[in-house]
Amino acid sequence: MSEETKLYLLDVEGATSPISLVYEQLFPYAKRHLEPYLRAQVREPWIDEELAADLALLAEENTAEDKSAGAPVLASPEEGASWEGAVPEAAAYLAWLMEKDRKSTALKALQGRVWRAGFEAGELVGTVFDDVPIALARWSREGRVAIYSSGSVEAQQLLFRHSSAGDLTPYLSAYFDTRVGAKTTAASYRAIAAAMDVKTEEIAFVSDVVRELDPAREAGCVTWLSVRDGNAPVADPHGHAVIASFTDVR
Repeated sequence: MSEETKLYLLDVEGATSPISLVYEQLFPYAKRHLEPYLRAQVREPWIDEELAADLALLAEENTAEDKSAGAPVLASPEEGASWEGAVPEAAAYLAWLMEKDRKSTALKALQGRVWRAGFEAGELVGTVFDDVPIALARWSREGRVAIYSSGSVEAQQLLFRHSSAGDLTPYLSAYFDTRVGAKTTAASYRAIAAAMDVKTEEIAFVSDVVRELDPAREAGCVTWLSVRDGNAPVADPHGHAVIASFTDVR
């Protein structure tokens, strides 16, 4: 790794954690618990303002959907009306988004709420690869470490606070999700650099997805392609340096 690196920016799925964590644990847990969670939280007379905002964003995203693709219809309640009657439609749309593996900001926020309960109850554990804790400790001494994932900031914090290696959050300086921008656009990496007060050339980004690494490199970042066990095979790494473990990062 270059001596100029000041920020180690890490993807989660396929980089710090096995992809199976998401598809075999987190997604199934969310599918089982989202509708019961919403039913419990939107009952009158109170609804959390942030939850109401997440649901409004979900309905806004639904409005932009091409319904011919099979997306369930979700309409916002009329002004002053409760979300309670819209819970079945919201749950159906959320399930559809998960099935399509869509990077919906509203979905990620609502999943994070459900996962919080699961992590705090000990029903979920944030599995990380064995080499991750040592690497985070070392990199946090050398510079700073941040997470950039399509999962919500809250979900990221939960995963690393309740990880299989204990609480890893002391090693992490910042968390970024799709609210900073899509991982497939160079502008997102420039925005992260600005937020962290570093140059893009001082960022080393690790991901298992070439279409994320390409724009990061376009923005000026150092890039590393993660090829962990369980990751999808990559036929062409597009010239990105390849690592099988964080111990390979030099």
